[in-house]
Amino acid sequence: MKLDYTEVRRLLRTGRSGALGSISVAMSGYPFVSLLPYGLDARGRPLFLLSRLAEHTKNLLADPRASLMVSDEAPGSSLERVRLTLLGTMDRVDLDEFGRARFLRYSPNSAEFLDWGDFSFFRMEPLKARFIGGFGRMGWLDAVPLNDPLEPAEETALLEALARRLPVGMGVEGLDPEGADLLVAGVRRRIAVEPMGTGPAALFEATCDALDRAGLFESADPPAGVFV
Repeated sequence: MKLDYTEVRRLLRTGRSGALGSISVAMSGYPFVSLLPYGLDARGRPLFLLSRLAEHTKNLLADPRASLMVSDEAPGSSLERVRLTLLGTMDRVDLDEFGRARFLRYSPNSAEFLDWGDFSFFRMEPLKARFIGGFGRMGWLDAVPLNDPLEPAEETALLEALARRLPVGMGVEGLDPEGADLLVAGVRRRIAVEPMGTGPAALFEATCDALDRAGLFESADPPAGVFV
């Protein structure tokens, strides 16, 4: 079965942390792996808030090549889980107000570190992904960043409008042309959308339609099979 990079982005969006691999400075040439929280930018690229005192940060500043492993949280053996290893390069980036707000929606526990002087944002620019989606569904994929993402102010406005319609106990973390990331009882869930056109208005209409058909405007306890 043919794989599609949208599956990679979907798995990245449902995760909160992953195993970041870098090339060790202290032990030259050896892999060094850290379990870290991450967020996503508007194009689906992983973002990290890292201390310059951390070993992985020292590694990345010396050699930007990195990997990120993420898996779903399905019960059972880890070998039965959908998982991926993303390969790319990491660079320090400066985020504006909207970029920081988006990151904190996906990684709220990172807020306390923003005022610490030794923390900086790093973004992974994916090159390849090794995706394992189950028996007979695995392979390498070229990275394909999300095209035509919402402008930051557009996403913020749409999220505020959606939040006013959702029931107590449900929130919305992010919105993009492929779907919405909801927070349901503290768990991130993804609902797919299929806009009939381009632009914020078409995306908002498609998202509202998907949420309405799933009964999510009336209840914070959605039926099985709603989320992807």
